[in-house]
Amino acid sequence: MEKNGPVRSRGLAKIQMPGHHSSEVCHDDSTPPVRAQTIEELHSLQKKKSAPTTPIRGTLGAFASISEEDRYQQQLQSISASLASLTRETGPKLLRGDPAARSGESPRVSTNVGNQSYTPSLSLSLAVSDSSLKFTHVLYNLSPAELYEQAIKYEKGSFITWTGALATLSGAKTGRAPRDKRVVKEKTSEDELWWGKGSPNIEMDEQTFLVNRERAVDYLNSLDKVYVNDQFLNWDPEYRLKVRIVSARAYHSLFMHNMCIRPTPEELENFGTPDFTIYNAGQFPCNRYTHYMTSSTSIDLNLGRREMVILGTQYAGEMKKGLFSVMHYLMPQRRVLSLHSGCNVGKDGDVALFFGLSGTGKTTLSTDHNRYLIGDDEHCWSENGVSNIEGGCYAKCIDLSEEKEPDIWNAIKFGTVLENVVFDEHTREVDYSDKSVTENTRAAYPIEYIPNAKIPCVGPHPKNVILLACDAFGVLPPVSKLSLAQTMYHFISGYTALVAGTEEGVKEPQATFSACFGAAFIMLHPTKYAAMLAEKMQDHGATGWLVNTGWSGGSYGSGNRIKLAYTRKIIDAIHSGTLLEATYTKTEVFGLEIPTDIEGVPSEILNPINTWSDQDAYKDTLLKLGGLFKKNFEVFLNYKIGEDNKLTEEILAAGPVFGIEICD
Repeated sequence: MEKNGPVRSRGLAKIQMPGHHSSEVCHDDSTPPVRAQTIEELHSLQKKKSAPTTPIRGTLGAFASISEEDRYQQQLQSISASLASLTRETGPKLLRGDPAARSGESPRVSTNVGNQSYTPSLSLSLAVSDSSLKFTHVLYNLSPAELYEQAIKYEKGSFITWTGALATLSGAKTGRAPRDKRVVKEKTSEDELWWGKGSPNIEMDEQTFLVNRERAVDYLNSLDKVYVNDQFLNWDPEYRLKVRIVSARAYHSLFMHNMCIRPTPEELENFGTPDFTIYNAGQFPCNRYTHYMTSSTSIDLNLGRREMVILGTQYAGEMKKGLFSVMHYLMPQRRVLSLHSGCNVGKDGDVALFFGLSGTGKTTLSTDHNRYLIGDDEHCWSENGVSNIEGGCYAKCIDLSEEKEPDIWNAIKFGTVLENVVFDEHTREVDYSDKSVTENTRAAYPIEYIPNAKIPCVGPHPKNVILLACDAFGVLPPVSKLSLAQTMYHFISGYTALVAGTEEGVKEPQATFSACFGAAFIMLHPTKYAAMLAEKMQDHGATGWLVNTGWSGGSYGSGNRIKLAYTRKIIDAIHSGTLLEATYTKTEVFGLEIPTDIEGVPSEILNPINTWSDQDAYKDTLLKLGGLFKKNFEVFLNYKIGEDNKLTEEILAAGPVFGIEICD
């Protein structure tokens, strides 16, 4: 090749090969040369300039007439207002972007003096630690790829697994801390909330909340950078909630990116002021000498201020369930029922709700390849029908396998957050059976990662309401048709049974009750949610069902678990409507209506008394379970809707009735 070959008017020299005519060109790049002097400059050319923006409340006019810089300023002013200390007149000085990428330029701040931007010296922005002088960088609505880079670079314990998911650690807390959750008792909500025995709402005063809020905000403002997510809750636009999450970890930002509904750029331009804000300072503890604090962890809800503060726990599920609690308060105010349930819809538009505690099969049964998934966990039922509250799924990973849960298995890919899993150091292949960190391993992924997800996640009014119970006592029928009163009773009870397998030789089932199948998240008295459920079921012709996915022919240790294939046949018969046409008989004690025949299910197992070889043991166990239901319900007896206790008495009458001889 000639050292100084012929040069085209644009681009590189022509490459001439030995033995070929000089006019034969094997390579000709005729584009202009890259004008970059350093690797950093070259990398900057890789990145197409684009960023979501959001104006503050009160901005008027067409957004097209606002410059990009003005949009950034409005966005930063809005976030600065969110991060404002209550003892200072203004919020912190904010910069956009990653401080690590700004080492070669002076930062621009959000506050203007007259028409001039105030530009501090580089040493001021990097060296001064006083919170009134330093600058906090805002990483706003970053993409999953950007958050991967942040997590891997700055957060110890973050890795990419062999399928492309981001594996990370939540710190010392690997689950929710319900005993550390506090709700402010303030004038706008205290008369509506459920307080006292049985309630998950542990009160705190507003002054203590403000102390914790100040601690969280000061911590976040002390950092070089914070992550801010502006997103939505509820797929129904009429009842949508705008939420802002301010956090210190890329992991938390990616988690909420997946779990909340992701706005389009156009929706972000009209986002404005959020309806609710989370301050996640989970890396920083609360002050244990503060009133109402019982540990270094505190999760605080203030419904009057529409704010949530997290201190002393990095478990991401606190944000998800905290927002669910907020929806449990706000939605009923608008005559919308919030529900802790799975939801799917058939090809003919028939919607089914699935309620169930851990181990009842809610996820398995609501995931049906012949039906579309609306959501796996949190929903609203309004006059428009049902809608998913979330934009993602938060699935348990312990003992996950491709054979048992192929949809969840395949959803664990790039963009998914894997919490507290164990993986091979070299191959990064995850061992889902390993409980070394915790048994509560989790995967958070966008709902569109599920192939049969219905997008948008909305549907018509439910046709069937299915309450799932894994009855380890073995006395509940595989399926029962419920009256409205029975539906309310079993909905309030929220029953399942667990096996005490932690101690060797202990085989006695343990009854577990969780009001409304989600007692830790409800804000109002369970009877209020139950009454709303019954009203909507009556208005829209929905049928209630109690499905036992547990034992038959004896309790755990002597009987057998009902085959999943039989349960699926039962669920199919509910979906198709054929079960409504069956002949029914009534059981004793619980007074449940049970079908005499279901296609594909042995008739003898439909009535549990037929499957027990020891009839006396069956009757004793049935009475025992009925007694546990009755004892659990005592905490709900004093609640009144209206002037009297009539509704509660009606619901109570739908529960177990004793003193009646049980016949074969």
